[in-house]
Amino acid sequence: MTAPDPQPEGNPPAPVSEGPACVVPSLSVVVPIFNERDNIAPLHEALTYSLRALGRSYEIVLVDDGSTDGSRDVMRRLAANDPHLRLVLFRRNYGQTPAMAAGFRACRGRTIVSMDGDLQNDPADIGRLVEKLEEGYDVVCGWRRNRQDRVATRLLPSKIANFLIARVTGAHIHDTGCSLKVYRSWVVRSLHLYSDMHRFLAALGVGLGARITELPVRHHARRAGVSKYGLGRVFRVLADLVGIKMLIQFAAHPIRWFSLLALPLFVLSTLMLLLGFVKRTHEGLDLFGDFDMGAVAAGAVALLIAMNVFLLGFLAELQVKVSRFFRKRTAVTAREAIR
Repeated sequence: MTAPDPQPEGNPPAPVSEGPACVVPSLSVVVPIFNERDNIAPLHEALTYSLRALGRSYEIVLVDDGSTDGSRDVMRRLAANDPHLRLVLFRRNYGQTPAMAAGFRACRGRTIVSMDGDLQNDPADIGRLVEKLEEGYDVVCGWRRNRQDRVATRLLPSKIANFLIARVTGAHIHDTGCSLKVYRSWVVRSLHLYSDMHRFLAALGVGLGARITELPVRHHARRAGVSKYGLGRVFRVLADLVGIKMLIQFAAHPIRWFSLLALPLFVLSTLMLLLGFVKRTHEGLDLFGDFDMGAVAAGAVALLIAMNVFLLGFLAELQVKVSRFFRKRTAVTAREAIR
């Protein structure tokens, strides 16, 4: 068992990784797990069968997100008998996005697969997605055409979310919420995931310049356990969508967008100040009554707001220039240009 690495303040503590060392695999499968005790063994069996059929070296990385139903014990028993199985164990529940991010950090393959641990994704589809990736794409997203979920609590919110994500981010994917995706390793290693950003991996890939496509996949009804999602996630999706929009379009040069926002305020403040001063210097001109002092005050407030907006853009520009996200984005672009 390896000791956890130190983590930046505010992030979940590093999970404990378990599993024997092996040759660097060609394919890594990352599966977040939270209270899926009855699904783990069948999932492991189905994954092992499908991955062996591909004829590639592989590893399966199961990330336990603080399960309390005995899931961790099941995973440990399986890992003791399977050298391809590696475990990442959280000390408590942090959510699917931190679990997915931890799995991406732990995996070693050149091609990375993500999927859910509830057996609704079909491991038999992995081979088709990998073949599609090798046609020249960087991300291949699963598309659950015939979803086996409830309409009111799962299907309808998902359709609304997919529509909004496509319109806002430009990632025209039918099913952004499908966890079954295949990536080239540079894509996931270039992402900094937080909040519930695992739903926006395709959109974040678009921001990195990744070539993205989708492929219809099978979707099964849940066999055991209960769903961890409900209508409450709609509000989180909407909040994160704003952040994604800023990451994709504003992150490179935020000062341009803040300047566009500040410009109307500068114009408005200038007009208000001019009107106030003109009224005060022409006592006989009574076009606005007592508007002069009000205009000067409003103009001064608008000017202060405009200056603050511009300074926020300037500070954001400085932050972007030195941030890890910008450095990684630039490095990825450069590597792709050299190939």
